[in-house]
Amino acid sequence: MPCALAHPFQPRRQRGFTLMELLVVITLMALASAGVVFAIGDNSQDQLQREGQRLAAQLEAARAQSRASGQPVRWRADSQGFVIEGLQGGTRQGAWLHPPVAVRSSGDIILGPEALIGPQTVVLAYPSRNAGSIAVATDGVRPFELQAP
Repeated sequence: MPCALAHPFQPRRQRGFTLMELLVVITLMALASAGVVFAIGDNSQDQLQREGQRLAAQLEAARAQSRASGQPVRWRADSQGFVIEGLQGGTRQGAWLHPPVAVRSSGDIILGPEALIGPQTVVLAYPSRNAGSIAVATDGVRPFELQAP
């Protein structure tokens, strides 16, 4: 007559997951969440900050070129982006990375050739987004940098 009890040397079936199965699931979840983060993209404030940093670098480069050449350089905003006039290579057109960008300034910015220029401020904003605004400014001595408007 067979015994109803299991043989003592037979392995019992374990319930649950193995370590390898858990690691595979965690890896898949990490990859999926990384994909979601990259799919969301940049928010408007980050884009506006990049526009400001780019503009500050362009203004400083034009200011340095004006000092080196001894010729005044003028920056002005237009409907597509901005124009830098008076450079040795001619007029340079610049487009915004993420248009449309609204620009508020006190007119054209003159970037030299003197070492000291007057205080200058350009305020950038996205008119159709809730990104706020950012200012690119100099006191006339220091380089152009981002500031809270």
